[in-house]
Amino acid sequence: MPFARSLRLQSLPPYLFSEIDKKKKALFAAGKDVINLGVGDPDQPTPKFIRDAMREAIDNPTFHRYPLDEGLLEFREAVARYYKRRWNVTLDPATEIYPVIGSKEAVFHFPLAVCNPGDAVLIPEPGYPPYRSGTVFADATPILMPLRKENGFLPDIAAAHTNKAKLLWVNYPNNPTGAVASKKWMQDTVNFALKHGIILASDSAYCETYYEEPPTCLFQLDGGKECGIEFHSLSKTFNMTGWRIGWAAGNRDLIAALAAIKSNADSGQFMALQKASAVALDQGDEESKKIREMYRKRRDTFVAAMQKVGIAAEKMPATFYQWTPVPKGMKSVDFITLLLEKANVVTTPGIGFGPSGEGYFRVALTQTEERIREACERIAKAIS
Repeated sequence: MPFARSLRLQSLPPYLFSEIDKKKKALFAAGKDVINLGVGDPDQPTPKFIRDAMREAIDNPTFHRYPLDEGLLEFREAVARYYKRRWNVTLDPATEIYPVIGSKEAVFHFPLAVCNPGDAVLIPEPGYPPYRSGTVFADATPILMPLRKENGFLPDIAAAHTNKAKLLWVNYPNNPTGAVASKKWMQDTVNFALKHGIILASDSAYCETYYEEPPTCLFQLDGGKECGIEFHSLSKTFNMTGWRIGWAAGNRDLIAALAAIKSNADSGQFMALQKASAVALDQGDEESKKIREMYRKRRDTFVAAMQKVGIAAEKMPATFYQWTPVPKGMKSVDFITLLLEKANVVTTPGIGFGPSGEGYFRVALTQTEERIREACERIAKAIS
């Protein structure tokens, strides 16, 4: 017998690209040489020193048991050392750091920890879908904050604010736009949150993928820890997307609330993985720089090739995404469909990240320079 989905699930935006997905799968099934620039999944392996640490840790029988809810102390201490080394920020490993099973699940769960039905959550748009889906599942109301080029892809928080606002999401470096926020803008945002009694949640998954000035940490700012929480991931920093490891850090009451939700939802992260991730954080600074420079070269290759054929690509200052205008007169879905059908190149339409994404397409630089160059040559032929 058929069963209806829950009202919460039904209230999520529909998947707009089912037809595009079918075409992509058909090309793969037909044996076509498809270049996938659509998924933000690093193509390079996790660095060897991290894999070696995992091999050693996995043989420790102590790690085969249920992990403690608060996580392996060694991992939390490594996170604290990372903050101190990276931003000269001091965090208490016992109360201000909490391991998560990849930052996506923590971003999704966090509204359940702090929002009540009827509360409003201010969400950047275009933006990462779990901000909205987590809000909907918490019976809170999403309030979208458009990100537009003329504003540097920074939201007008005051214009979106409502007296029901409980939670404010920011994401810099930003997915999908690749934008960064100045220290002044971040401090102004902290001041706004403090003034209005709003929780400030910063998604910092791309904090190590930058090409100019390093991004600002929330806890460098006056009052940042008083109102805020950050979500971090090792996925992009060390090519560890499949490992599913990250952490939340910040205000101890917010950390405790997230921990209470997660203790009901999961049993924590595999301790051997936490051990290997501690090694990654303690020993990975040089490796992170190498990965960053690899993406810089890929970015420059893509932008130069697109500009050569008249597409108004600009060098994004951070992330491994390029947020690029589609040719004038075209919709984003129509353009990426053209690239898929005529060039066998997969990209993502901007509208998929929210209404303000219309007119853009996103490229993930998760192929080699050679493959990116080939993709650009195919794109040039497809639009000529």
